[in-house]
Amino acid sequence: MNLVAKEFVAAQIDEQGMLILSQFTGAATELPDALIINPYNVDQCAAALHLALTMSPTEQRTRMHSMCGIVQEFNVYRWAGRMLMDAARMRQQARLVRQMGACDARTTTGGQV
Repeated sequence: MNLVAKEFVAAQIDEQGMLILSQFTGAATELPDALIINPYNVDQCAAALHLALTMSPTEQRTRMHSMCGIVQEFNVYRWAGRMLMDAARMRQQARLVRQMGACDARTTTGGQV
């Protein structure tokens, strides 16, 4: 669902239209310019639909432009880079923990491991 929301934003070349997202999606935190709703609240859903359908083209462009920038910036390459950096950081931490354990073992055994 998050990918579909982001694809919708990326496909809006004319920056028209409005995105309505459930507050329970991850994309809702990433795309705060969307209309965020509780899908179990019928009145809130109706109000969001009304707002989306009556929103001025200027506000639609402003919101869509902002969301498009976010989608372009936080793409799969950035995600993959962060994953690799996190993995490298975890590997470094594990290496330090092993080294600390070896130092502690030498200390408690009088220098003999």
